[in-house]
Amino acid sequence: MDEMIRKRLHWHSRRGMWELDLLLLPFLEQRFDALSEQDKALYVELLAEEDQDLFVWLMKRDPCGNEDYQRLIDMVIANAEYGERDQFKGL
Repeated sequence: MDEMIRKRLHWHSRRGMWELDLLLLPFLEQRFDALSEQDKALYVELLAEEDQDLFVWLMKRDPCGNEDYQRLIDMVIANAEYGERDQFKGL
């Protein structure tokens, strides 16, 4: 992946809400490269959503209503629950 695109994705994955940063940044670093091209594009679309909506969906307070988004949201949550634990070092 182009380094400029990677930096842009990293920047957009940083949200200003600590809870979202703890979910999105590790997912980007640990799982994004293994996604299909379609799911990579979907992740970029998901990042365009409002922080408040992302928070509600990623904290499992409400389903998002978009099946494709929900599938990706479930991947992000699963990565947080079962992914590498060293993702929290330095936070």
